[in-house]
Amino acid sequence: MKIVTQVKLMPEADQAAALSATLRTVNDLACWVSEVAFAHGVPREYELRKHTYPRLKAEGLGAQPAQHVIKKVRDAYTTLHANIRAGNLGKPKSKRRIKAASKPITFRPEAAQPYDDRCLSWQYDAQTVSIWTTAGRLKSVRSADGLKTLREYRKGEADLIKRDGVFYLIATCEVPEAETYEPDDFIGVDLGIVNIATTSTGYQAAGRGLGRYRKRQLALRAKLQKERTKSAKRRLKERSRREQRHVKSTNHIIAKTIVTEAERTSAGISLEELKGIRQRVRLRKPQRVALHSWAFAQLAAFIVYKAKRAGVPLVFVDPAYTSQTCAECGHVDQGPFICRGCGVVAHADRNASHNIATRGETVWNAGRESRVPATP
Repeated sequence: MKIVTQVKLMPEADQAAALSATLRTVNDLACWVSEVAFAHGVPREYELRKHTYPRLKAEGLGAQPAQHVIKKVRDAYTTLHANIRAGNLGKPKSKRRIKAASKPITFRPEAAQPYDDRCLSWQYDAQTVSIWTTAGRLKSVRSADGLKTLREYRKGEADLIKRDGVFYLIATCEVPEAETYEPDDFIGVDLGIVNIATTSTGYQAAGRGLGRYRKRQLALRAKLQKERTKSAKRRLKERSRREQRHVKSTNHIIAKTIVTEAERTSAGISLEELKGIRQRVRLRKPQRVALHSWAFAQLAAFIVYKAKRAGVPLVFVDPAYTSQTCAECGHVDQGPFICRGCGVVAHADRNASHNIATRGETVWNAGRESRVPATP
């Protein structure tokens, strides 16, 4: 299982200046390589190297950084063309697709730059890194704690990025998955906006506090944007991504609580398959803000990877009618959940979580039967 680890760097003033200059240089050269690639019809990486490598070396890049700049550009074009073919940039004749395909790709001055083990080395015990820059090799650049996962499981390259004036190294780790056990039962998880997550075991993560927090942040951003003063702009910059970090922390806590409960009770987890919900649902404008800021995909992803690390069985089920189907008798009805079939009165989210748990057990048993080899 692959997970992404973010390591914060804490360089001295001269080291920070060298890292900033390096990112600006490599991304300026990446823009030039992109123009060359576009002029030659985006050739393969080997051919593109023949057109660009000599100048990159003349500009002061080492052999490996020059190779990474070329590869970064070629990969960017590969991703762009794949998105165009898949229709992720709009309709076939949309202006967005035509615009994306009719000019060279540009790179931000602080866009990520890949580093391999020839350009970057980690000193895990000292909590420092040695990293290549255009000003020479920087040794003993301090980093934040938390390199234990990197020491044991780091694989491949790391990306240097600068975000809000802070440098980070983004590394990929291949963490072994725990062996999945046979569940005694399933915990159904109903995801929502009023209640972020409701489980069939009784756990409920209310969304009222997070909703109020979002409204406060939205009002504050609107107020600061209206001011248009240097102080307001500075405060906006300081508060950028604060709401995103708060939501991410909340989702981590909820996911850990659910997975820990499942592991403790030897149960599996059943989640709703909610892909494409934003495209399917039509809402009024005030409701769109709540829906589009609903980080259900992030919460589901956290539950999935935490479950894999703990060996907790997990399945996805069809969410259709889980809130209108009685978990006791299967009768389908609308509105606040009062079953007209058997008279059961239940909280709609709690009722949905029981339905999700039942469907998850059905999906798991069906998969188990397919995994059992046929007797000769």
